[in-house]
Amino acid sequence: MTKKTTLFLIIALLASSFSAYANGVDDGISNDKKPKKEKPKKEKSEVRTGWTFGILPSIAYDADKGFQYGVLSNVYYFGDGSTYPEYLHSLYFEAAYTTKRSGLFRFNYDSKYLLPGHRVKFDISYLPDALCDFYGYNGYQTVYNGGWAKKKSEDYISRAFYKSQRDLLRIAGDINGNIGGDWYWNAGLGLLWYKIAPVNIDMINKGKKPENMLPYVDGLYDKYVKWGIIPAAEANGGWHPYLRGGLSFDNRDRLQNTKKGMNADFFLTYYAGFGEDKGANSLIFNASFRHFVPVYQDKITFAYRLAAQLNVAGDAPFYINNYYNNLFIQRVLYEGLGGGNTNRGVLRNRISAKSYAFANVEFRFQICKFDIGKEHFFIGLNPFVDMGLVLHPYRLDQNEIIANIQQNDPEFNLDELSNYIVFDETKNVYRPHFSGGLGLKLMMNDNFVLSVDWAVPFDKRDNDGMANIYVKMGYMF
Repeated sequence: MTKKTTLFLIIALLASSFSAYANGVDDGISNDKKPKKEKPKKEKSEVRTGWTFGILPSIAYDADKGFQYGVLSNVYYFGDGSTYPEYLHSLYFEAAYTTKRSGLFRFNYDSKYLLPGHRVKFDISYLPDALCDFYGYNGYQTVYNGGWAKKKSEDYISRAFYKSQRDLLRIAGDINGNIGGDWYWNAGLGLLWYKIAPVNIDMINKGKKPENMLPYVDGLYDKYVKWGIIPAAEANGGWHPYLRGGLSFDNRDRLQNTKKGMNADFFLTYYAGFGEDKGANSLIFNASFRHFVPVYQDKITFAYRLAAQLNVAGDAPFYINNYYNNLFIQRVLYEGLGGGNTNRGVLRNRISAKSYAFANVEFRFQICKFDIGKEHFFIGLNPFVDMGLVLHPYRLDQNEIIANIQQNDPEFNLDELSNYIVFDETKNVYRPHFSGGLGLKLMMNDNFVLSVDWAVPFDKRDNDGMANIYVKMGYMF
């Protein structure tokens, strides 16, 4: 794995052993939730009260993105401890940057007690990415040539061949309320601002030795724009305010480290378009079902998720289709399909389509529990299998693409087009993408989770058969 992942993992595991604690006072907020089923009483020593927080350095290194420096923290307030392990308020902060202008700046707030009877969540994030993955459309219909991006390969073109530059600003607010029993209504407002461009080669090459510099060649994103596959109106991004509403069912015993219960979400998101892509109004439907089955006490849990995202009306730009909608944002960014939030082991954004579905299946084993000071920890292992599937592909018309190439990219050899796109939809587009692996979890106080997942694709066309490692906060679902 890269130096970035290795260094981050070592520092994160060491730093997670330390956390600060301050005694809190009663916040005066009443508990207006529906009555919970009786649970076994916890020992007094296991209950957390007041404020507790974990702090981790966000330090990493990547040859293209440079040295990353920053900090992240998750702050919880448990009040008098009567709701533990459920917190009254959660505040998450993260700020990290690299010397090559890639990073993240994020604040996230989550509470079921700010407005009695409602869950309220707010997220504001700015995510600049100088080398964002772009692998074309429709999964296996787009040929992945790993050697084109590997410098030691005889077929090497550029390490940035499957990259583009993408900056994203996200402002999101969500709220839900109980309808009756375990059913809830959901509503949300938000704004996504995307800035899309070819990789800034000058910036990436700055300070590099001549032998390490990237060549000035078109990447796949540049070719898709020239070939008319990406319309000019959406090639550079745009402003997209959105409105969201739906229903959910939730009888889980807890939000983090869930041991039993089900959670199903059904919601619609309307996106509007401004800027160059004013016509990008679209309606997207999302459905998700998560089920947690206790196998042996609280030591082993079987968990799975089934999910789908469908573009039911309008014509959303490719970057909106790549954004996987969630009612309540937990992780920094959800992208589909491929990567650490949907199809682990498969390249991020490898499966780009108008509509898609995916599934995650895993066993969650609790290996050991221990205390450090007043903080309670456990270590878990999670073997898993993931699957992603295209439901509604982009239309790739061979004659239209050839005409655009002849007009806008006349130097391109049309005999090489088959090295980029396979014009046989029935054989390639709908073939599922499978992957599997093993996860390591370090949890503090049943809420703060450091997650390390190792995954490998079952088909070499998804990542040359190479394994990926993901270091993130929280369970994937």
